[in-house]
Amino acid sequence: MSADYRPGAGIRLLASAVDAYKLVFVETAAARVLSRPRPVRRAGYERTVVIDRIEPEAEGVVSLTLRDPAWAPLPSWRPGAHLDLFLPSGRQRQYSLDGDPADRARYRISVRRIDNGGGGSREVHDALRVGDRLRIRGPRNAFPFIRAESYVFVAGGIGITPILPMVVEAARSGVPWRLVYVGRSRASMPFLTTLDGLRGGELVIRPDDEHGPAEPADLLQRAPANTAVYVCGPPDLMDAAARRLRAIDPSAALYTERFSPPPVRDGTEFDIRLHRTGRTVRVGARESALAAIRRELPGVAYSCQQGFCGTCRTRVVDGAVEHRDRSLSEDERADSMLTCVSRARGDLTLDL
Repeated sequence: MSADYRPGAGIRLLASAVDAYKLVFVETAAARVLSRPRPVRRAGYERTVVIDRIEPEAEGVVSLTLRDPAWAPLPSWRPGAHLDLFLPSGRQRQYSLDGDPADRARYRISVRRIDNGGGGSREVHDALRVGDRLRIRGPRNAFPFIRAESYVFVAGGIGITPILPMVVEAARSGVPWRLVYVGRSRASMPFLTTLDGLRGGELVIRPDDEHGPAEPADLLQRAPANTAVYVCGPPDLMDAAARRLRAIDPSAALYTERFSPPPVRDGTEFDIRLHRTGRTVRVGARESALAAIRRELPGVAYSCQQGFCGTCRTRVVDGAVEHRDRSLSEDERADSMLTCVSRARGDLTLDL
């Protein structure tokens, strides 16, 4: 998934992003936690699907409807789930399921075109056709939709995709909800018609070209007791919502999903020797090992850039790794690292 924002004034909600799907965090300032993410499988659930429909949803956004080749029922899923999508080029990307969980015949994902991204979204827009067969893995859910007495949702641009099924489920269940949906313009914001037809809640649409960049108070005005707060969008949007929620109710639980790489914190420079080529790359204090490796090997596999999906897992030939991922087991960490987030205690030699 990719954000559809441009840098702006105020809290600068508009941030660049990448066309991959990301990891969920639960933040709370007190002991009361509504729910924590469940373990997420990184293997299995693989199958072939057929593209049944490709439809425009907004400027630069298309949805893909996927089905089993023989119309067999697809595995069930809950709001917040995503698929790993394997593209014909070999790229692997992760996209939210934004259709109806009750429809076992079809999955739907939506993709915003990012011309300066990693190429996955361009391939979806330019190369895929109805009838094409694709391999998927999932559904998997790292952004669990919990039961609560009420909900507050904040979505930025294409961040509406995991939020949409949650809002629909809340409306169907008769649970009070409020959604603040921000973006560049109404034309760039998918699913406005669907959202406008929902009842039992409050829908706030804030295009920047009509209202200007949103301030923190525009995102969250209140959080009643036992409310679950969900935010999906660029890091600045998430950070602004988190600051605002802490000011309103420090005990509230906030569920967020990033779709751009987290900043490197407490990083130091180190060298990586690429074992197969014999070349050495320098990793800067504020860049990921993956970013440095891609300067030398631009075709190296990666996807989420959050230490979640495992696509960039690389065998360590020599050196001590500072593991910062949340997915490798202790046994896997003995001889592997996820280059998108993990770093080194000294220099490394990797099997690349």
